[in-house]
Amino acid sequence: MSRQLAARAHLAVGDAITLAADSTGARAVRFRVAGVYEPTPDPMKFNVERLEVRLHLDDLLGITADPADPSSAETVSAINVRLDNPAGGAAFSRALSARAPFVFATRAGGSESATFVVIDRFHTAIAIVTVIGSTAFLLALMVIRAEERKETVGVLRLIGISRRTILAEVVVEGLVVAVAGAIFGVLFAALAQRGVNRFFQARYDTTLVFMRITPAIALRSIVVALPVGVVAGAVASWLLLRRGLTALVGR
Repeated sequence: MSRQLAARAHLAVGDAITLAADSTGARAVRFRVAGVYEPTPDPMKFNVERLEVRLHLDDLLGITADPADPSSAETVSAINVRLDNPAGGAAFSRALSARAPFVFATRAGGSESATFVVIDRFHTAIAIVTVIGSTAFLLALMVIRAEERKETVGVLRLIGISRRTILAEVVVEGLVVAVAGAIFGVLFAALAQRGVNRFFQARYDTTLVFMRITPAIALRSIVVALPVGVVAGAVASWLLLRRGLTALVGR
């Protein structure tokens, strides 16, 4: 039986239990608990308490078979088939339908896959909005910093520092800020994932991993931050350096 059921019913290996196919307890059969297992984490059932038992097929048929229907013990409604080549699923379905007209083959987990596609698109939309918002925030920050240092930039221009050099400095500064922010975000997420997983695993009594920061995700975050920093720094520099020297030094 599952760990959750053993904990709920206060059972252990070796205890005797009675199982029946209906709530009235008709045709109940006694069994002895042979072991306790951890259910395979399923994202589609993370909020469902896994109160399950596993039986040998003959024992399961003995409980669920209908005595009034002798063929019920020999009838199945679905069979799982695993193909050596998953790409040949369509050909297998056509061949099966041709040989057995009333038997149909469908890809397992179709609805679950569609659900995760929707979730993935939702996360992508959130990521796009977040990147746009963070870009606007970084741009505003760089413009404010550039405005605060306009007199310094004006002095640098008066002593002969070229616009290209000042532009490169501000762009590099924006790039450093963006990369530092990305690294801080990755480190914060890496630390937060343990707390998030522990909270929800305890909340739903499951071993499912709800949050995982992989090296690919961390690298993608840093790669996205690079052009964001360059764009923010370039725009801030252009807004500052397009002014004349008198406007920069306040004269």
